[in-house]
Amino acid sequence: MLTTGSNNPHSVLMIRPLHFAVNAETAADNSFQAEGSPTDTGAAVQEFDAMVDSLRAAGVVVHVIEQDRTDTPDAVFPNNWFSTHADGTLVIYPMAVPSRRRERRQDIIDRVATAESAILDLSHEEEEGRILEGTGAIVFDHRQRCAFLTKSRRAEVTLFEELCDRLTYRVVAFDAAGRDGSPIYHTNVMMAVGQHLALAGLTTIGDDKQRSDVRRHLAAVDRPLIELTAEQIESFAGNALEIDTPNGPVLVMSATGWASLNDVQRDQIESVMPVITPQLPTIEKSGGSARCMMAGLHGPTA
Repeated sequence: MLTTGSNNPHSVLMIRPLHFAVNAETAADNSFQAEGSPTDTGAAVQEFDAMVDSLRAAGVVVHVIEQDRTDTPDAVFPNNWFSTHADGTLVIYPMAVPSRRRERRQDIIDRVATAESAILDLSHEEEEGRILEGTGAIVFDHRQRCAFLTKSRRAEVTLFEELCDRLTYRVVAFDAAGRDGSPIYHTNVMMAVGQHLALAGLTTIGDDKQRSDVRRHLAAVDRPLIELTAEQIESFAGNALEIDTPNGPVLVMSATGWASLNDVQRDQIESVMPVITPQLPTIEKSGGSARCMMAGLHGPTA
């Protein structure tokens, strides 16, 4: 069992997508999104429920909350608007478009916070055009107290630096682009970093120095690094999350992402921990996948 001293989340919060739709407001800078795709809310709910069942069967503690309004098509991705931390800190983030700002809910804040929680509310920064979309924009390496960010309109670098200063995390900011040359909109579609495993699409980082810097940070501890191709990133293989259970850690990656990996990569991952691979073809049309659907809960909030 690999849980000793782990910095992984010990449970996750998920929003059941009763009013799921592909969000036209976010299409401009999300090349992972299937623009113009017809909405199939029923299929999205079925995929969500099946994923929750598979997580719970593997021992993952899952807190499910129902989507509460019809004008939040991306509510299934709660990790973008809040994050929890081992010391009890709860961070609330500024979002790029109005429909995503409406996802913030006081009942969820009340549920994940404790009386001792320090709440760091950055949502007012969006009034000044300063956007930082949570653990979509930021990939935290809690083991090394290091935070990775790919620059995009969803991630204002100076605000990221200010947050890292508050949390006492080292800053690693870089430029990454897809095969079409457009900036990758969220870091968590090209990188996943857990206590025991890291996955990263380093080839998407065009600058040699930046790529070397990211690789150096990821290789600084004894933890396998699975390098992903641009094609695998497009299949959401980077959008994964390592979670602790009573039986040890598991990795959650969609079936689409898992199918894109080669046998050597799969063997590397499975030699470290079991993998849960939910089928998410409808939800993935919105430009996010398994990791985006789970807000990891740490410390006293779990």
